[in-house]
Amino acid sequence: MPLPINIDELINGRTVEWERIEFRKGWDPERSIKTICAFANDFNNWGGGYLILGVSENDGKPELPPIGLKLSQIDRIQKELNNLCRKITPNFFPIVEPVDYRTKKILVIWCPGGSNRPYKAPESLGNNTRFFYFIRRFSSTVRPTNDEEHELLSMANQIPFDDQLNHNAELSDFDLHSIKDFLNEIGSDLEKEIFNLSIDEVARRMNIAEGANENLLPKNVGLLFFAKNPQMHFQSAIIEVVEFKDETGTEYSEKIFSGGLHRQLKNALDYLQNKFSEQFIRKSAGIAESERAVKYPYSALEEALCNAVYHRGYDNNSTIEVRIYPNRIDIISFPGPLPPLDKEKLRNNQFDIRKYRNRRIGEFLKDLHLTEGRATGIPTIINAMKKNGSPKPVFETDDNRAYFKTTLFIHPNFSLIPESVQVSVQVSEIANFFIINNLEEVVDSIETYGEQVGVQVKDQVKSVIPTKKINALLGILNICSSPQKRQTILKYLNITNHPKNYANNIIPLIENNLLELTIPDKPRSRLQKYRTTENGMKLLKILG
Repeated sequence: MPLPINIDELINGRTVEWERIEFRKGWDPERSIKTICAFANDFNNWGGGYLILGVSENDGKPELPPIGLKLSQIDRIQKELNNLCRKITPNFFPIVEPVDYRTKKILVIWCPGGSNRPYKAPESLGNNTRFFYFIRRFSSTVRPTNDEEHELLSMANQIPFDDQLNHNAELSDFDLHSIKDFLNEIGSDLEKEIFNLSIDEVARRMNIAEGANENLLPKNVGLLFFAKNPQMHFQSAIIEVVEFKDETGTEYSEKIFSGGLHRQLKNALDYLQNKFSEQFIRKSAGIAESERAVKYPYSALEEALCNAVYHRGYDNNSTIEVRIYPNRIDIISFPGPLPPLDKEKLRNNQFDIRKYRNRRIGEFLKDLHLTEGRATGIPTIINAMKKNGSPKPVFETDDNRAYFKTTLFIHPNFSLIPESVQVSVQVSEIANFFIINNLEEVVDSIETYGEQVGVQVKDQVKSVIPTKKINALLGILNICSSPQKRQTILKYLNITNHPKNYANNIIPLIENNLLELTIPDKPRSRLQKYRTTENGMKLLKILG
């Protein structure tokens, strides 16, 4: 039965990263069992990998056309593979498929991340052999270091949420037509056979269900993409596009995109593309080509929103928000990145080492060419903005990695704010002052040079920030010098206790270290209050 992937794109590395593919011209059982074990351990939650037999490799890339395998070889390998995988502890059985490719027969062994990791494999196939853990390090199968082994052991039975079974759903919740459309879109041969198969067979083949025949259960990833009503199972799995009239956030319109993840993502992207398709064109004397720019390059919007869908947590009740302001777009998802990526690495553009929260969602998005390969998303956004002549994007999280925010700034030719007063664009919402980015230096200067510096700072802020906005900020910092509940803060601003108002008037102050939680380890506690930080008190003293 065909695999749920386009074989040509797989072999040419267009939908699966090279690190997750291993090519072999022939069958080497001792080496293969270690590779299968490493893919099953899925140390970085990349989604396992593929072992492809009958194709030679050169520096990790396939040499085409393939050498191919004889039918007798394929039959023997499949029988031997069944016995071989019983030597992995606990047992792990990949999905194996003979494929006709460029007039030759090859064997594709698909090894999804296992549900019972960590797995061990024998060092050799002789008697009295020892068993070891194996992981993938870049394009190689290796034994883990002591630290890596401890981390692998700590991952015992920890299955990413998207790959977990959903005990509150049934296979009848799947929409077979949605699955067929997906397979047709990616060019999988499985699509041609789908109506001749039971939903059980299709779900197993796509690895979106697991369990004994009498208790076969859907996986969360299958429901997120292919359920008849995904939001019945995951209410917050939606994209909210909110457009604000101005920076205060009190007037806004909202559009919600729901359905399967790939459908809502495509619909939201179409909406944004249509909204920001206007071009700026300027012809300069003596220059053959005209200067062209758009408000926001589509490739940056696409990658930022795809990243949010790929990396957000689906086991919480927070939606993905796209906030459109007059001069920027914020794309926010919860929670933030996994270690080792943190606030400092984001600030220094260090994105090369990442671990992944969802290993299956990424596979489906890559099959549809909706997201780039591993660790390439943020560089793609940066390059797209640079090529368009736009300001640099900003990527943010907090010390607790509670959220991830991508901010894209409008091209200067479309900006409603003169370039001369676009100060400190890296600071968000109500706290958008140059002073916050340089608060320590400002305080030192005032203490060193006296009152006059403070007056100059206050005058500079007032020259670019509306008085109403300054007063609102100072008022919040003042009342929160003693801890206050969110309802009290929002009431002070004369706005309702709505999540959007909270997100636009309180969260930015937390992000910029002006307010802090009184119960930081339980951010949603009903007893939660907000207190002005030391930095907030300094700012209050300077501007008050």
